[in-house]
Amino acid sequence: MGEGRDGSPVPDEVWEEFLRTSADGKGDVPKEPSARAREVAARLRSEPAEPTPWRAPTSPPVRTGRRKGWYVAGFAAALALLFVAVDPGGLIGWSGDGERAGAPLAQETERPTEAPPAEGDGRATLADPFRGSPAARWASGTAGITVPAAGATGRTTKAEVARALTRTRDFLAASSLDPAVLRGARPEKALALMNPHQKDVTDFVTTALSTPGEGHDPLMLFSRFDPAQARLVGDEVRTRGRLSYREGKLGALEVTADVTYVYPVAPAGGGDEVVRVIVRRETVVSWDDPAKVVTKEGTLTLLSYKLDMTNGGCGEPTGHFRPEFGGGAVDTDPDGRTVDPYDRTAPLGGNEGGSGNGCATATRS
Repeated sequence: MGEGRDGSPVPDEVWEEFLRTSADGKGDVPKEPSARAREVAARLRSEPAEPTPWRAPTSPPVRTGRRKGWYVAGFAAALALLFVAVDPGGLIGWSGDGERAGAPLAQETERPTEAPPAEGDGRATLADPFRGSPAARWASGTAGITVPAAGATGRTTKAEVARALTRTRDFLAASSLDPAVLRGARPEKALALMNPHQKDVTDFVTTALSTPGEGHDPLMLFSRFDPAQARLVGDEVRTRGRLSYREGKLGALEVTADVTYVYPVAPAGGGDEVVRVIVRRETVVSWDDPAKVVTKEGTLTLLSYKLDMTNGGCGEPTGHFRPEFGGGAVDTDPDGRTVDPYDRTAPLGGNEGGSGNGCATATRS
């Protein structure tokens, strides 16, 4: 039985009805626990606590920490049960950084201060080609390339800055994401966005696309695979990176693109083996004033271009990425140099305008 406010007993059926209506929001919250609840609580207090099972101490001993851990674990378990009761199913997939595990990352707005953490175990498959990779949480295509808000810069108006940023992103898409170009086609859309009066670049591109080799490798600017050697898996390329801009020379607008692309591929001849080619490009372009610089309206001038790639091939340039299949080692360095291809904390090093064939052992792919 429960008790009324004057201490008189309340029949069980009346008390149960009171509790039921209270749970439905139709009654007041009870002021006192029931006699049954008090009886159970008194019995629990009178029973001796069960001894904690003895365990051999570790070296060095951490008994205090271990006991503390038991209490913390018990408290956390209680909270977990409460959370599941309030939000069933919501606990699953929650990561320690406050985001649901596997949820897409927010766009990158500045250079990160640390490399992405290791993902769960698992190998890439035809159905899930980004499994076990940080790219599993990245966006696809241009959605993973952050375009900052436009603002007037120097003599460039806000509208002109916005247009330059959009066209820079278009160049990245045409050179590194276009499905036809990825399958070896000539990058016509990208070439149309490049200043035809920039002779050193036009000479480089002409030679690189016709007779690739050391010092004139088209992979420095364009992502291409040989369809006779590798086939793309699915229709997604995962990306992460950003654009930034500042005032350039002679009133121009200078835009920097720093983007990592992840391409899942499988052998051209068939089979279910999937590997990932990871490419990071840092490209700086100038949008010049045609009244001051010899250029074509609506085209960009290349100021610099750098490349890092993993599992793209380490031999003589062929004009295509050539991933290793059959359990072969990815790019390795005989001197033991290693690189994390997903680490974006530092700017790219050399290879500016070169072949990009320096190799290192990748710590993950």
